[in-house]
Amino acid sequence: NEVYIKTGGNMSRIFFVLGKSCSGKDTIFRYLKEKKELNLKTVVGYTTRPMRVGEENGKEYFFVDRDELEKLKIEGKIIECRDYDTVYGIWSYFTVDDGQINLGKDNYLYIGTLQSYMEMTKYYGNDVVVPLYIEVETGERLSRAVKREREQSNPKYTELCRRFIADEEDFKEENIRKAGINKRYINGDLDKCISEIVETIRKI
Repeated sequence: NEVYIKTGGNMSRIFFVLGKSCSGKDTIFRYLKEKKELNLKTVVGYTTRPMRVGEENGKEYFFVDRDELEKLKIEGKIIECRDYDTVYGIWSYFTVDDGQINLGKDNYLYIGTLQSYMEMTKYYGNDVVVPLYIEVETGERLSRAVKREREQSNPKYTELCRRFIADEEDFKEENIRKAGINKRYINGDLDKCISEIVETIRKI
């Protein structure tokens, strides 16, 4: 369905942050979330993975079982869903049309994968979902990834390499074109990159 809902004279938007690992997207997402003048609401996702120590249901995620996921699918309330094959079985991460997103009232900020961006665009429409694709030169991104992993108490370099290669496949140029993403925000200088994104959001 096409969504043409106004908020204060402007169409509601979902600003969707995405990019490969170690592109700085998480840092940029946190900055945009905390910048009060942008007044962007965030959405709590759902997952079937077990709750970790220190997590709180409804804060990091809504933690549900697979029966609940299947029920939501039948009800047509799943906006997008990603499945990950882990040593503990399939863990799903997904977004639900549960009233958190009210396009007649607010604008939103979201972070996810290229696939979840495409699914959300299919659900809400190209006019509503605005991609904020963060890009970093490949060598620099690998350098950042190794540096970050080295700082961990138990570095997992094999997993780093797997994730790096997977990102190269997921974000192939043909996939980016297929998703309709034309604008890229180059994160060589974090402050400059953030300023460019903030300016885009203000203009829209």
